[in-house]
Amino acid sequence: MSSLYDEYLLQHKANVKKGFDWIRDNIPELLPEGYDLEWQMGMAHDESKNQPDEYEAYDAWFYGGNKSFAVEQTYKKAWLLHLHRNPHHWQFWILINDDPKEGMVILDMPDNYILEMICDWWAFSWKSGNLDEIFKWYEEHNQYMKLSIRTKQKVEGALSLIKQKLEEVKANE
Repeated sequence: MSSLYDEYLLQHKANVKKGFDWIRDNIPELLPEGYDLEWQMGMAHDESKNQPDEYEAYDAWFYGGNKSFAVEQTYKKAWLLHLHRNPHHWQFWILINDDPKEGMVILDMPDNYILEMICDWWAFSWKSGNLDEIFKWYEEHNQYMKLSIRTKQKVEGALSLIKQKLEEVKANE
């Protein structure tokens, strides 16, 4: 077990919670009703990263210093497991059918997971101290993402509200 990876996990979860708390305090209309969002954002977020098949692979890849083919393949498998265990990742909501006629289906994400996904992305802005980084990141990545029309509209609407509120807060400081 790596103290560096443990520290990263604690900081990331804390930054996800900071993003959620900021939204809760500044744009409460973004919070979907009927979910225990405090628990989801504070306690449950990325808990699968503590499972040995994810933890050990992530720790080896990011903090082990050995980027061998075997370590890389183990990390990629752990990332795939993480995506399939955590519905706050857009990749979780893609159904790839066996029948070529059915193809790939992109499902709508529930609102609570959309919010968690945004807070997950925003956590890296909280880490750097530049809360606007998320907008550039999304601009650079959104064309690659496979989001349903509804999910994309919800994401972009939420990001627009966050950007607008950040600008208001800055103007009032």
